[in-house]
Amino acid sequence: MSYTQRARERILPLSQAGNLPEAIREWCFTGNTTDHEQANETCQLCGQEGLRYHFEIRNTATHHRLEVGSECILRFEVAVIENGRELNPKETKRALKQHMQKMRLESCLRALERLANSENNDILANALKYYHINKALTPKQANVVFWRLAANRIDHDPTFFKVRLDKQKYRDDLAKMQRRDVHRIWKALSPSQRKKAEDLGHLPPN
Repeated sequence: MSYTQRARERILPLSQAGNLPEAIREWCFTGNTTDHEQANETCQLCGQEGLRYHFEIRNTATHHRLEVGSECILRFEVAVIENGRELNPKETKRALKQHMQKMRLESCLRALERLANSENNDILANALKYYHINKALTPKQANVVFWRLAANRIDHDPTFFKVRLDKQKYRDDLAKMQRRDVHRIWKALSPSQRKKAEDLGHLPPN
């Protein structure tokens, strides 16, 4: 069964309209999102499995609600309203991306809070404060944080974290780091930052 067929079967009983295009126009994104922290949820519109994030949509006529993936909002052009105006597809994509970034930031902060509460360590406490302010870690902080997150078996996704290399000091610190430590923070580096690490003499992980 195609995504469209599944969506039709799920949404028509909850809508006033009798066909999918008109039924979709009754729905809008509420702005509510949920990070389940594990990618084991299902989209209630199309049935896609393996979702970590849910975006809530509501029918403005029947007031039914569904928890869906962001791709369904884009695929079926579910309305996203901001400041009383419906966003166009490009704006919608940008708005959903911002919601995703916010959830990823919150995920990083939760992991850092759990870590700071697990160990009486000034470095980790300062890393948490630093991330609250800068939404990123220095290379040295990232190395310690990822080491201790793994040691304490605290669930986290390194790709959600950001690392600062915008100052010469941070680039110098990266240059001086042992290769194993660079590899520890590698997933948190952007493509341009990985290129910089290679320019500084570090080989990428296998």
